[in-house]
Amino acid sequence: MCLGIPGRIIEVDDTPLMRMGKVDFGGVVREVCLAYVPEAQVGDYVIVHVGFAISRVDEEEARETLRLLAEMGLSVEQALEEGEGR
Repeated sequence: MCLGIPGRIIEVDDTPLMRMGKVDFGGVVREVCLAYVPEAQVGDYVIVHVGFAISRVDEEEARETLRLLAEMGLSVEQALEEGEGR
């Protein structure tokens, strides 16, 4: 299953070769590549798939997606592991 999980950017490292950041997925923090969303800043919500932020979303959309994942019986950590192929 391919999942894009919403999370909130809590830190950005603007290294010239690869823009990275830390993203909080409701208490689970992971390092994520932000190269595909150069406009994203600390506090923004992004959709992350296999370690790459692929789009920005608003907080309401992020919360709705997390609610739907919970409704499906997936915790954020399980969804992240599914997306990483674990």
